[in-house]
Amino acid sequence: MKSYVSFKPIALVQKALVATVLIASVSLSVSAQTPSIVVASTTSTEQSGLFPYLLPAFKKASGIDVKVVALGTGQAIDLGRRGDADVLFVHDKVAEEKVVAEGFAVKRFEVMYNDFVVVGPGSDPVKVAGNDVVAALKKIAAANAEFISRGDKSGTNEAELRFWKTANLSNQYGTGYKSCGCGMGPALNMASSSNAYVLTDRGTWLNFKNRGELKVLVEGDKRLFNQYGVMLVNPAKHPQVKVTEGQKFIDWLISPAGQGVIASYKIGGEQLFFPNAAK
Repeated sequence: MKSYVSFKPIALVQKALVATVLIASVSLSVSAQTPSIVVASTTSTEQSGLFPYLLPAFKKASGIDVKVVALGTGQAIDLGRRGDADVLFVHDKVAEEKVVAEGFAVKRFEVMYNDFVVVGPGSDPVKVAGNDVVAALKKIAAANAEFISRGDKSGTNEAELRFWKTANLSNQYGTGYKSCGCGMGPALNMASSSNAYVLTDRGTWLNFKNRGELKVLVEGDKRLFNQYGVMLVNPAKHPQVKVTEGQKFIDWLISPAGQGVIASYKIGGEQLFFPNAAK
């Protein structure tokens, strides 16, 4: 009995493979044509939930994808210095003005603000509750109460260190002081698990679910004001910077449209950030 071999299935498989390759090539081509930028930003803008809310609105308006690298402000600025980001969106005005003066970033624009708060156990064992952050830190240090510091060169960490300095307690934080070298979310988790005090931005706190016994204890001190700024990484230092797309992101953030989106971001009816571009 003769055996017949049909080559039709092989031909069909070959055609299918060719079609698959062509579809993949077209998909890659379309993907490659989608403009995108890298934004180095602070963890508070991400962990507060702002970016997942903000970026789809920008993508709809511009067609530009934004990849966020969320780090402490100091580390984010270092990314800009190395040319590993197109835009910096951070919250340490002193460090921001310095990186502009050094020529690693172009003009700084103010975008929005919120505030810092000190949270701690609801029982408040060392009685820090009030509106004076410096007095609160003095009590924490004197009682050797547990305090979690981010210790990561972030804008929040730099603000905390300024408050300790104002209290004349630089490097004299008490034996309960712990530096985690971590983001705001992990620092809050540590504070929650050990009923410790911690300085946090209000946006991340409002989006934080694992509060345990923690409550806001210190707020309302004008020194707790927390300003955010945005800057384009200088293409004169790093020619690979996507100037057009990066500037479009900045222009949108400080435009009425972008400012409106920022203002509309709320959790439980409470506004997290307050736009103040060109004010």
